[in-house]
Amino acid sequence: MAFPSPEREQWSSRLGFVLAAAGSAVGLGNIWRFPFKAGDNGGGAFVLIYLACLLLLCVPYLFAELALGRNGKRNPVGAIRAVRGRSPWSLVGGLCVATGLAILSYYAVVAGWAVGYVFRDLATAEASDVAFARFTADPLWVVPLFGGFLFATVGVVARGVRQGIERWAKILMPMLFVLLCLVTFRAVTLPGAGAGLAFYLTPDFSEVSGLMVVEALGQAFFSLSLGVGTMVTYGSYLPDDENLVVAGGYVAVFDTLIALMAGLMIFPAVFAMGQDPAEGPSLVFVVLADVFGAMPLGSFVGTLFFLLLAIAAFTSSIPLLEVFVSYLVDETTWSRRTAALSAGGVAFVLGLPSALSQGAVPALSDLSWLVGNQILGPSPGVLDLVDFLWGSVALVLGAVLLSVFVGWVWGADEALEEVRPGNGHAMGRWAGPLWRAAIRYAFPVTILAVLVVDLLYDVL
Repeated sequence: MAFPSPEREQWSSRLGFVLAAAGSAVGLGNIWRFPFKAGDNGGGAFVLIYLACLLLLCVPYLFAELALGRNGKRNPVGAIRAVRGRSPWSLVGGLCVATGLAILSYYAVVAGWAVGYVFRDLATAEASDVAFARFTADPLWVVPLFGGFLFATVGVVARGVRQGIERWAKILMPMLFVLLCLVTFRAVTLPGAGAGLAFYLTPDFSEVSGLMVVEALGQAFFSLSLGVGTMVTYGSYLPDDENLVVAGGYVAVFDTLIALMAGLMIFPAVFAMGQDPAEGPSLVFVVLADVFGAMPLGSFVGTLFFLLLAIAAFTSSIPLLEVFVSYLVDETTWSRRTAALSAGGVAFVLGLPSALSQGAVPALSDLSWLVGNQILGPSPGVLDLVDFLWGSVALVLGAVLLSVFVGWVWGADEALEEVRPGNGHAMGRWAGPLWRAAIRYAFPVTILAVLVVDLLYDVL
């Protein structure tokens, strides 16, 4: 049963919400994942399709999650119960809550790597790929970094919405933006950076394929932190008179700006140093480490970059923990402090196998005997497996089910009334019907297609 809770906290201002929600969206997905996806898919054409997917599908769905949260004034489970009561649909909210904590458990491992790289000397004689493999296989480094990162996240969430999440968002987000501008300025002023800018900003439509569209849509979806209940939870702290379209629009703008700036930061430097932009996930920790080690003032710029990466990871780890903490506070008699410490402890236990799966424990480093390598690639470890199960399958499934719930169970008309402010014209008279169609049909069908096509491509 749900327990009565103290008067629910609210954001102190629209700016506080926008910075906190943008921090949720701006994380490793934008600073790490977006550039390597763009690099793998030909640059400018991918960016253009990504922007179209963001505008036409993902932003409308963002409004749905915010509306559901504000309507219920609770976590994803409680928000669904506020509409439907105790029904099997509550399991959808439970899936979102579990997915957020599971993603945090391995996300904090990668974030710990970024923190560790802030203090590493990038200008060494050792090859970057060898150095990275040695670093991630050393439990004396990765486990304390992983645990320390989680402990810091718990410390912020335990202090509440205004004194914890919002206060730190107002500190970290401007800091992240300044660091991003500094590293970007250094990258675009390198000799030969023009080739990187041309690759990134000039669409080559001969590169466009069905798979590229799927990749772009998937990146737009993941970059806004959708499907894990964070926007439902953050929406529950919004006052009733807040304009959801304006507030959500600002979040989308900030998220997109950071993603685009990440490309401006990375591709000019990669081309200037003669590296391959299509290096996949190793682009940041291996290729960019080589780039920073070779460029003038590279150690300083590299330190700034990995500090930026660590801050971005921190701002998006906070809401992943907050979803589970909000659930415990709303649905039990636990205090926020107890809930935060307990959730952090569970995330640490869940994440230990991922932290030790990069060479520290060989049995955790290669699960090909269990899952094969058709989907996860050669020698998949625990981190690869949990990322696939929770960061791909569970996350997308949760978003599809949430969109079905909002569009058909709660009802698109009821949801639209929550999206609109008192004057009833937040989206314009013509946009309301389009939004209803998108949330009922376009979003669930398209996102489910992304998952199916991606899986079929990997298997075949």
